[in-house]
Amino acid sequence: MAIKITLTGDINLMNVEDASIPFRLISDKLFESDFVLSNLECCLYLPDHSHSVDNEGFYADPKVAANALKNGNISAVSLANNVNYGHEAIISSIKELDACETKHTGAGRNKDEAIKPVILESQGIKIGFIARTSVYWNTHHEARKDSSGVAVLRGHTAYQVPAYKVRAEVPPLNRPGIPPVVVTWADKEYLNELKDQIKELKKVCDYVIVSCHWGLWEEVLDYMSEIAHSAVDVGADLVFGHGPHLSLPIEMYQGKPIFYGLGSFSFHTGHNGRKHGDWVGEMPQITIDKNEFQEISFQLIRHNEKNETYICDLRNEKETLDFLISKSASRNCHLSVRDEKVVVSSKS
Repeated sequence: MAIKITLTGDINLMNVEDASIPFRLISDKLFESDFVLSNLECCLYLPDHSHSVDNEGFYADPKVAANALKNGNISAVSLANNVNYGHEAIISSIKELDACETKHTGAGRNKDEAIKPVILESQGIKIGFIARTSVYWNTHHEARKDSSGVAVLRGHTAYQVPAYKVRAEVPPLNRPGIPPVVVTWADKEYLNELKDQIKELKKVCDYVIVSCHWGLWEEVLDYMSEIAHSAVDVGADLVFGHGPHLSLPIEMYQGKPIFYGLGSFSFHTGHNGRKHGDWVGEMPQITIDKNEFQEISFQLIRHNEKNETYICDLRNEKETLDFLISKSASRNCHLSVRDEKVVVSSKS
């Protein structure tokens, strides 16, 4: 027997007043899946004091947001991201998600709670789901032994002087004005913690899925590949990322899919209450049996002026498809268009 899993990028339900609107145009697709896993980029929390939209705080009406998640058949969410911030907001989100029976990982009252996996089961197939964020604030945002926060995988940045030609597009250091090369890598201690957790989770689950909040614009940075490859090396079956609100390339690594950036899935308003601009996201759908992937594919999605997420007509998305096909090809991933979906396979 096979089951279907749908993945989504960022869900932000700020200022949503009608829970039926965000997912009503795609609810049939979402309810075809046994499990829908998402990144929840808002807090189910209403401050008990006056809160201006000029202040940071991605707060959604708890009851409306909870009903919207139900309407989207969202099984489990990652809370490991930069907007699940503040003890009261995090605790409120956890309470509301528990009440509406939406499972969650990635944030908690302490580190043990924040990294605790979600385990889902259907037809005898067990799915382990864990999350980390490399995008977070340095002001008491990281969950620790005795304090609330999000599950973190720290990354580092350095600026390399290109004394030698390190990339085709960067000239060597033989003239004034040559910019530095940005170098990123994952913190060894944090990465080892993730690897150890994956190993343990794999002992009790048939599949392990890792959610990562990371990235900056359209480039797949070195630390992102390092985290994803390390996860697969120790047993993860699928890694999906989100954060830049852009569709990023897909990689097939050791036969396992890595979706580097799913973009936005439902994003009503962002910082300072501004409506999010036009965006295109990826919605992967993965069919698996007890032992292997049967099909890996995705559809492109957008949202309209009513804040309804809808599936794109691929004939109108040539620019995005060309970008994804070209960039994914260099990562051992072949993308082929079939009807309204894009099928993912290894090149070799």
